[in-house]
Amino acid sequence: MNTQKEKKKVSLTVWILAALILGIAAGLLLQKNSDIAETYIKPLGTIFLNLVKMVVVPVVLFSIMQGVISLQDIRKVGSIGGKTVLFYMCTTAFAVTLGLVIANVLNVGSGYTLSSESLEAFEGVSETPSFIDTIVNIFPSNAIQPLAEATMLQIIVIALFFGFGIILAGEKGKMAGAVVESFSEVCIKVMGVIIKLSPIGVFGLITPVIATNGMAILLPLMKLIGVVYLVCLVHMVLVYSSLVKAMARMNPLTFFKGMGEAMIFAFSSASSVGTLPFNMECTQKLGARKEISSFVLPLGATINMDGTAIYQGVSVIFISQIFGMNLTLSQQITIILTATLASIGTAGVPGSGVIMLAMVLQSVGLPLEGIALVAGVDRILDMARTTVNITGDAACTICVDASEKRRELKKGAALGGNG
Repeated sequence: MNTQKEKKKVSLTVWILAALILGIAAGLLLQKNSDIAETYIKPLGTIFLNLVKMVVVPVVLFSIMQGVISLQDIRKVGSIGGKTVLFYMCTTAFAVTLGLVIANVLNVGSGYTLSSESLEAFEGVSETPSFIDTIVNIFPSNAIQPLAEATMLQIIVIALFFGFGIILAGEKGKMAGAVVESFSEVCIKVMGVIIKLSPIGVFGLITPVIATNGMAILLPLMKLIGVVYLVCLVHMVLVYSSLVKAMARMNPLTFFKGMGEAMIFAFSSASSVGTLPFNMECTQKLGARKEISSFVLPLGATINMDGTAIYQGVSVIFISQIFGMNLTLSQQITIILTATLASIGTAGVPGSGVIMLAMVLQSVGLPLEGIALVAGVDRILDMARTTVNITGDAACTICVDASEKRRELKKGAALGGNG
């Protein structure tokens, strides 16, 4: 029975990979007729992504509530939350630093000239929220609007408070806890049905991207794309392998093999939140407990932006070199701090990296018009950074779970010794 189940799961990964390759091939064939891909193929991807987004809000809401309730201790939630946020902040800071260093060493913007036409064509971000506004906006003024608008940080706050309320209510809260558990299970079943449609969705998402961004557009920016992809790969291999090995005693090859399905979907969809159902399934198969993954992953889909931070670092150096502006060491430190803090308020949806890039450019006095230089290939870059983001979420889940298991063992041993 289990062997049969495993075969089905492996076959889904193969189907997703096949759909990705087929989508790339179809996109290349349709480069001269990209309107066909946009009109007839893109809707398949849009419908699939809409279905995923439809189930993500209830999944996040009920899974976090269930995770909090299952921990049965508000202090334990604080312990896991503290470790998670610290992990995400440290890896994000390292990611943007790595992006800056490699972009400087490889002179990512050398040899390019400004195109006034591309700058005029860009209608970018006119204003970005301040850090204080971001903090204030985390806390919703009502419980319905964040659910309707899929404002993930506010949904997480709602889930945490109601989860705490169910714990504090004790006996009277048990019925509410059972309802939450029931809804969580229903959401997982709905999610399972939607995931089975993922090969069609992947084909529909990737084909128009390749068809629209032909080689004529990609070639002038190939160095930027290459450097971003290189830094993303180095960060995953260097940082996540080391952390998973050191903190969770897990073979990095086992980790990446187990994450294959989620990484392929993240690459195709460019949505951290959309990949959440896949990520939950993969991390639990790797041994992470449901109550940990249900808490850490939705939080990561919102505040963990390692891939996006890499994109910020490389793009800022790219833009500054094109404008002939040399960034000082203090300006580059400002970029690291701004990108790390900005990641807290960035939603895990396609295109959010542009908002963060605007904030980072403003922090060091670079013109926002520079975004026009990378806007044309933003979707190509988004695919790489989303893959890094969700892999970081999974690495954090595995590490925090291992840390909590060790803490529980020590606590059990101490109680046994006292006994």
